[in-house]
This record gives sequence, structure tokens and C-alpha cells, in this order.
Amino acid sequence: MPSPFVFGGTEIAPGSRRTVDLPVSVLSDHTPVTLSAHVIHGRRPGPVMFVSAAVHGDEVIGVEIVRRLLRAGPVSRLAGTLIAVPIVNAFGFLNQSRYLPDRRDLNRCFPGSSQGSLAGRLADLFMSEVVTRCDVGIDLHSAAVGRTNLPQIRLTPGDARLRELGRAFAAPVTLSSKVREGSLREAADRAGVDVLLYEAGEGLRFDEFAARAGVSGILRVMQELGMIAGRGVPKARGPSVFCQASSWVRAPSGGLMRTLRRRGDYVEEGAVLGIVSGPFGEIEEEVRAPSAGIVIGRTHLPVVNEGDALFHVAVPEKAVDARAATQDFEASHLDAPALFDEDEII
Repeated sequence: MPSPFVFGGTEIAPGSRRTVDLPVSVLSDHTPVTLSAHVIHGRRPGPVMFVSAAVHGDEVIGVEIVRRLLRAGPVSRLAGTLIAVPIVNAFGFLNQSRYLPDRRDLNRCFPGSSQGSLAGRLADLFMSEVVTRCDVGIDLHSAAVGRTNLPQIRLTPGDARLRELGRAFAAPVTLSSKVREGSLREAADRAGVDVLLYEAGEGLRFDEFAARAGVSGILRVMQELGMIAGRGVPKARGPSVFCQASSWVRAPSGGLMRTLRRRGDYVEEGAVLGIVSGPFGEIEEEVRAPSAGIVIGRTHLPVVNEGDALFHVAVPEKAVDARAATQDFEASHLDAPALFDEDEII
């Protein structure tokens, strides 16, 4: 049997779970703010893994995914240790804002500094107490308010182990994506910790497809790592479509946009994705796909300005496989057994 897992000065015995609050700051009205983590320490040895959400405070779908994950049956029979942090940026979460009170984007402030800005101090605390304690992590994100993302995993290019974990996650799309300077992924990579980034849904909105795909994918990664057995883990509905590149299609002019394509649609090069019209109907401009690919993100907002990002199109490695796989992403995942709690309807 493994030794107790010590987190934030608290001992978690093998076969037990605890919620631990790490002090972050005190607000101007003397209200304390903490980084709260739920630690599940298994009876058998195994990897240490973190799952984090709401690094951007308005990305609430990740909070729901973590909540469902902690209620999932397979997690109660854990080998190793799971550190679940549903709300990293409590300041933004309470204010329904992407940012911190110092107007910084937390995901551009890693690895942070214990003597730095508020964002830098929170980043430093998360790195030292969570990330560097782990072998692997999954960081949950969504599109911004007014946009939506098809569930997708983003991988650091050239990392064979991450590609295998992405394959196990089996999101509809897996995208090779360079790490951004100051991001959690970059800081974790430098610390030798592999991190999968999950993108799905929309800011300040729940999305059932995104929630189910996220929980199922995390469980499959945990199974791949030997942390849980296969019993109760949803089977993948098919292989993920791997994409090496992507680009945003922007509005050719300002006006009102009529959207003609859904997220998850496979489109040919030159396909009409939408039409931007002037308010008097005198001008109409077509928005066309720059290449063949999958619509992995799009705006929900009909009012657009010239240059606004409208559609995110990813280019698959194998177009033939992508056409077949994208027939109906959402229907194939929503056919899976629901992961609701018995006492809730969402």
C-alpha cells in the first residue's frame, strides 16, 4: 500500500479523498480566496495526474466536467493519485470574467513568481503545489463568450507520448498546436509534465456534448495510464481525426452574418460557410473555406465587424477518413449512456 499523499500540508491516506484549500490572497474587503483541490489517493501505487478547469474564469464547462468526473464510478477504484482543481481562477469565475482583477490573462503568466503580480502569484502556486507534483495533466478550456468549439484535444507537436494519450482520449478532433509563451502547457512542458489541452463548448454556457466527451475522454486517459480499470469507462465512438494545421476565416466586411455550416461539418475548399449582409440588404459577401477541413469552432454572434474571426477550420491528415468520421459527431457521442447524476436534469 502506498504512503499517504501530502498536499498543502494535509495528509490524504491511501483509499481516501479530501478537499484541500490553498490560500491565494485576500480581497480588498478581507474576503479570503483559495485554490481548492480535491485529492483522491488510491490504495494502489500509480501515476499522479491533475485535471484543471477555469484557468479562464468564464470557461464553466470544465467545472462541470470535473464535477462529473469526481462522481464517476471508476474513479472510486483508483491506482495512483488524482488532483482535481475545478476552479483555478476563482476571481474570474466569481465575476464571470476570463481575467483576474489585475486584468491579466492567467494563461499568459506561467510559471509565475511568488513575488510577482496577483496573476503571477496564482500561477506560481498552481505550478508548485499541483503541476510539478504530477506525471501528467489535462487542462480544460472552452471558446470565449459568443463562440463555440467542437470538442478537441490540442497536443504539443512532436510529443509521441502525448499523441498516444490524445488517441486514448478520442475527442472528435486532435490538433497539433504549438505552445504559447506564458501558458500552462509551456511551463508544464519545461517542468517535464505532459499536459493535454481540451477545448470544447462556449464561455459561460453548458454544452452536453462537450461535457460527455470531456468526462469520457479523461476516463479513457486514466485507463490508458493504468489508473483505473476498463469497467464503467465509455468506449470511444471512433478514432479521433488528427489535424496538423488550422486557420480562422475572418469577416470580409461588417454586417449581419447568416451561418450555413455547423461545428463538426467537413467542408471542401471554397465551400460557402456563411453570408455577411449589410443592414439594408444592398451588399452580400460570401465567407468561403480557405481549404478543405473540419469546422472546429465558429462564432454564434450574427453582428460582425470586418476582420472578426468567424470560422475555425482544421486541416486533417487524411481527408477521406475525415469525411466519414464527421457525418454526425454530436449524434454519435450523445448516443452514449448519459453520465448524469440520478437526482439531476441539465
